[in-house]
Parts: sequence; C-alpha cells; structure tokens
Amino acid sequence: MTNEYYNNAETLPSCSSSYWREHKSLKAFPVLNESIDVDVAIVGGGMTGILTAFLLSLEGKQVALIEGGSLLDGTTGNTTAKITAQHDVMYDKLIDTHGEEKARLYYDAQVEAMNNIKKLIDLHDIDCEYKVQDAYLHAGTEDGQKQLEKEMDAYEKLNIEGELIYKSELPFHTKAALVMRNQAHFHPVKFLQGIVEEIEKLGGLIYENTMADDITGDDPVTVKTRNGYDIWCDKVVMASHFPFDDMKGFYFSRLHPERSYAITVKTEKEIPEGMYLGIDDPGFSLRHTEVNGEKLAIFGGEGHKTGKSEDTLQHFENIRKFADEHYGVKEVAYRWSAQDLIPPDNVPLIGQSVTGRPHVLTASGFKKWGMTNSMAAAHLLKDLITDQPNKYKELFDPTRTHLKGEAAKTLIKEMADDGAQMVKSRVKRKDKKLEELETGEGAVVSIKGLRRGAYKDESGELHIVDTTCTHMKCGVEWNSGERSWDCPCHGSRFSYTGEVLEGPATAPLKKIDKD
Repeated sequence: MTNEYYNNAETLPSCSSSYWREHKSLKAFPVLNESIDVDVAIVGGGMTGILTAFLLSLEGKQVALIEGGSLLDGTTGNTTAKITAQHDVMYDKLIDTHGEEKARLYYDAQVEAMNNIKKLIDLHDIDCEYKVQDAYLHAGTEDGQKQLEKEMDAYEKLNIEGELIYKSELPFHTKAALVMRNQAHFHPVKFLQGIVEEIEKLGGLIYENTMADDITGDDPVTVKTRNGYDIWCDKVVMASHFPFDDMKGFYFSRLHPERSYAITVKTEKEIPEGMYLGIDDPGFSLRHTEVNGEKLAIFGGEGHKTGKSEDTLQHFENIRKFADEHYGVKEVAYRWSAQDLIPPDNVPLIGQSVTGRPHVLTASGFKKWGMTNSMAAAHLLKDLITDQPNKYKELFDPTRTHLKGEAAKTLIKEMADDGAQMVKSRVKRKDKKLEELETGEGAVVSIKGLRRGAYKDESGELHIVDTTCTHMKCGVEWNSGERSWDCPCHGSRFSYTGEVLEGPATAPLKKIDKD
C-alpha cells in the first residue's frame, strides 16, 4: 500500500486524510452555471443525499443533487463505516424516552436499512468490501457492566436478538460484552460510487462546488446558490448534514455537534474479526479493513463537543497509544476526524422541516450512525415526496416536541452550555503573539486590541481572519488536528482561510488584511 501520509509507529501522519477518500476512482462533477427547473433539489452530496437522489430517480423524478464541495467530503467520507443496528448503549434510553413501541420501530428501521444496503450491493454488483461481522459493546468497569446488563434487558423487552457474554478474547480487560450477530462493514465510497453511476444512468443531475445559500418561495420552491443561480423545484431536501436554513428552524437548539477521531494502522498482533465499541470513558472503537489481503485496523474514539478541545492532535495520539498498547502499532497509515450531530432524544430528524414549510424536507442528527440512518432517511424522504405511506414517519418527525426524562434534561443542559460558551468565547484572551507563529501553526492572536485568528502556511504566508462565527457571533477556536477554525457554541467550522467547512454557518469568516 502506498500513501504519501504513511508513517512509522511513533508518529502520526502530518495531514488529516481519510482512508475511504483516498479511493481514486470517484468521478468529478461540474459546477452549476445556469438556473434550472427540476422536480426535486437535494442539497448535500453525502450518503443521504446520494441515496435519496437515487431512489427518487427510480420513481421517475427529475433530480438535481448539489454539493458545496466534493461528493463524500463530509461525514460520509470520514466514517468508520459500520452497518449495524447496535448504536452504542441506546435501546434502554429509547424505551425511557419514546416507549417500547417506538424503540422497536427504531431497531426495525436500522435492520431494514441494513437489508436495503445489501440489496443494492447485490443488485448492482458493487464491489465495496462488504463483510458480515458481529458487533460488540464491551465494558471493563462494573458501571459499564451494569449498563450492558440494562441494555440486554431492553433487547429482551424489544425482542432484539443479542447475547451478553462475560468472557472475551479482546487483549484488554473486559468484564462484559453485548453481542449483536450478523452485522456488517464496508467501503462507503466504493458503495456510493456505484450508486452515483446509477443516478447518472437514470438522468439525475449532479453538481459539485455549488453552495446553496437560501431557500425561498413555496410553489415552486427556489434554491438559491452562492454563485447566483436558481434551482426551481417542487420539493427540496436538506441533506447537508446541518440544515442550512438554521436561523429559520433553530436546529442549533436541537442538535449537539461532536467531533471524533480515527486512525488506520498496521499492527503487530492479528486484528480480530468483529466490530468493537467500548462504552467506558474513554471508549474506543475497533474494526478492520483489508488492503491487498492484509488486515489493517481502524481505531476510533476520543469524542468531544466541537471547538472545546485544547489540543485536537492529542486525541489522535491517545488513540495511537491505545492501539500500540494492545496490538502493537507498526505503522500509522491515515488519520481523520468527523463531525456528528446528536439530537437530545437520540433519534434523527427526518421529514418536513421544523419551519413548517410543506415542500422543504430535512435529514440530520444521525448520532454517529449514519450508514443505516442515511438509508432509512432516503426511503422515508422518498415516500414523503411521492405520497407513499411509511411507518417511521412519526418516529423521525423533526417537529416532535415530546421530550421527556433524560432527553429533556440533555436539551436544557446543552442550551445552557451554549449560552455559557458564547460568553466565554468572546472574552477569552489571546493565546499567541503573531510573530511567534511557526510554519503550519494557527492561533488566536490580538491585533490592534482585536481578537483575530492567524495561520502561517507552509510557504510562510499569513492568513488572518476575524474569529467571530458568522452563525451567531461566538468566537471560533483553532483546531490543530484539522487546521480549521471551529465554533464551540454550535459546531460551525471554517478553513484557515475562512471558508465554511461545516454548518450551521453559511457565510465565511471575514478575512483581515495582513497589512
């Protein structure tokens, strides 16, 4: 295997790069350079947007899929790519928040999604490294063991097949593990490349580097793009990870942004079959992939709220140390991170926009489990647009307000934290002098008494931005691991030159003249 980022066991790759996105065969698509009229406009070129475009194209709808950057550059291209209904310890929580009937519906939606992924792979003969695997939640503490035992009780109430075991072959201390058999993992980019090809065959339109700026009108709906063109349509789907009409829908109050980290490594010890997720704190995930017949391990973890880490590179290092301690790291091939949106009740927001506009739909809040939830979302969105019944409509309804128990407490806590973080981010003092910046380093600095963000690139050129987030005026913080400016309030992220990488912000940071 060759990779310009490939490194030895002691160091991390200098740049963030997803193993999945290194797949070279993904086709490039043009920028939208004219106004067009279609049945459905889909904003967002990740797994949800691509699958929704495909299913609607099958229904005979004329679809335009637009992506602000390149297809699969977002969370889909930075996943651990597990296809499973075992979404951490959550079925006990779902029973508490939604009751047994809806908790079982959530499980059914995931199993149905798993089956639909496999059907597409078989039907279109997509070579995407699909492999059946058992999924394990494991705990090394007594508290963790009790959580797994409660979760097993929830499995039994919901008639979910699972097994609680107290012996494990994992090379670290494990008191208990909860197993869900016959799940799977795959290569998401190779899978979606096959689906994109089918969209083209069906006449679907795909545009990259085409940023949506606003949604106006009602009949027709108009998607306005950053470069001045309009897409007129009957329906629009916001599959942009964070719904970009946030200030109309206040999605920031419903979605908690969290970053997590992953590395791909060549290990000294054999990586076991299966997919593993530790529920203790810190908890690490493990799965493998195969390159030229050789197993490589993918370790993940170290989640935290976006913008609230002093040293993001340290999270990668913590994962590397864990991998080395238990499996022996020979070489580190890739490192990357992802941003996930977590709703307070652990159930995604899929359906009509919370603004109440009947022709605007959304899909967001997949809580780190986007592979199955993307497929579930695509089928639900397709059914809503084509006026077909779908038994999951009420469960995923974005306008739901019936939060109770832990979900209600979580929402209150998050909103209070956002307010406190907004004040803190605006009064924080500078942490570096401009002249102290080294090559490849970014930091908050003070220039003429004003809070600014500065980055010195590899050629020594300075890039200076206003650190005021364009979403709701929080102060952004430097992310050393991804070389980005991240907002600790609602998760917006910007490149070191100020361009939007992740919403809810839609406008770039203001650039400051170096002179």
